[in-house]
Amino acid sequence: MTATTNATAHTAAECARKRRRARGLAVVAAAAATFTVWTIADPIAGVDLIVDQGSGATTVTPVAVVLVTVLAGLAGWGLLAVLERWTKGGTRTWTLIASTVLAFSLLGPIGSGVGAGAKLALLAMHLATGAVLIPIMARSNRAA
Repeated sequence: MTATTNATAHTAAECARKRRRARGLAVVAAAAATFTVWTIADPIAGVDLIVDQGSGATTVTPVAVVLVTVLAGLAGWGLLAVLERWTKGGTRTWTLIASTVLAFSLLGPIGSGVGAGAKLALLAMHLATGAVLIPIMARSNRAA
């Protein structure tokens, strides 16, 4: 391997590491943001975070909030990686898809939240997730 090839490989590896770090931190930050909204709404403000999806009422727990946020973040990360690898303008396409998914996800709390307080808190959680994940993930390729 020549010095130029070695330097290029090192730079590519470093870029990939920075990209993974930024995306991993985005997932963690989004989970922290939604957990913060849950903490303010439920134990501090006393809002009963209950959803009813037709099969009965369910209380939204902090574990569920963090787990769903992490899963959404990892799914977004995976889609972004696929789009970047296999399409031209993958980041732009991903941003459009992620924004559309966020918009549709807002229908969930509106339709299933039990009470105005629960609906607002659940909407805030969805928006917090999108507000953290979308810009950080979209910029993560530039940071590398």
